[in-house]
Amino acid sequence: MDESKYENALQIILHAGNAKSSALMAIDAAHDGNFDEADKLLSEAQSEMTAAHKFQFELTQAEANGQPVDINIILLHAEDHLTMAIMASDLAERFIELYRDQAAAK
Repeated sequence: MDESKYENALQIILHAGNAKSSALMAIDAAHDGNFDEADKLLSEAQSEMTAAHKFQFELTQAEANGQPVDINIILLHAEDHLTMAIMASDLAERFIELYRDQAAAK
């Protein structure tokens, strides 16, 4: 994997990790009844995922343009991080909604 593709994989790891952390913190904030903070953290998670997807798209585009991307442990790790970040963000949205409903029912 050339240097730029390796850097893209590391950027996916960085941004996906940040997205996952923000999503999990959003769930914690909602659990505590701090819905403004939960919304802010969920927005941060989505921004980080957008950044991670940008780097993933660059790798996908390179492959589509005939510049193969070598599969290695760093790229697999990056894709795993991104998948987990997507799942954490999706679940955070649902948890926040549940905590909001629970708070409104009190």
